[in-house]
Amino acid sequence: MPRSYHSPQRQAEAAATRATIVEAAARLFIRDGYVATSIKAIAAEAGVSVPTVHLNGPKHALLIAAFERTFAGDEGRHSLTERPELVSIMSESDTDTAIARYVDFLIDANRRAAAIVRAMLAAADSDDQVRAAYLDLEMRRHRDMTIAAGWFLQRGRIRVDQLADAADVLGLLTGADPWTHLIVVRGWDIAAYRSWLIAQLTRLSDNLA
Repeated sequence: MPRSYHSPQRQAEAAATRATIVEAAARLFIRDGYVATSIKAIAAEAGVSVPTVHLNGPKHALLIAAFERTFAGDEGRHSLTERPELVSIMSESDTDTAIARYVDFLIDANRRAAAIVRAMLAAADSDDQVRAAYLDLEMRRHRDMTIAAGWFLQRGRIRVDQLADAADVLGLLTGADPWTHLIVVRGWDIAAYRSWLIAQLTRLSDNLA
């Protein structure tokens, strides 16, 4: 049997090319919208050939990859809580310090990714593949919020009977919708948003039924 050949240099080049394509797609999805963005346009923006873009996935997969890369810095189905920055935050001994660090993480992430979320939601209204990919992404996000709710339970910030509701409320509070409403629509500054979100998470049990 022929032996498989793995070249670290080729793998690095392929990863760099994919990153360029996904970042180019993200810019176009934000600027022009998902429907108006063609594979040819992504290729031109990335400086690669159309076949190279096709090799890196269909357009709806590039949209999900664009969100993952802009929000979390990498792609994949692994939990957000497995990423080093979140591991460090969740290991923080002081709960209030951990919450403040988490909010700072969310501010950076939503600043980068909120526009991609808006493009994704607009595309999901008319594209079944995007809708299915978005719903899968939301299922993964709820998994992460359930883990986060467990963290709040361990820290004594919620009761065990509040666990499921806490996951749902965390999904709402930490997502792109409050960021878009308060920052983009209502014109809050970052400091005001930060103070609001820290207060909501610090008193999480008050937000639960």
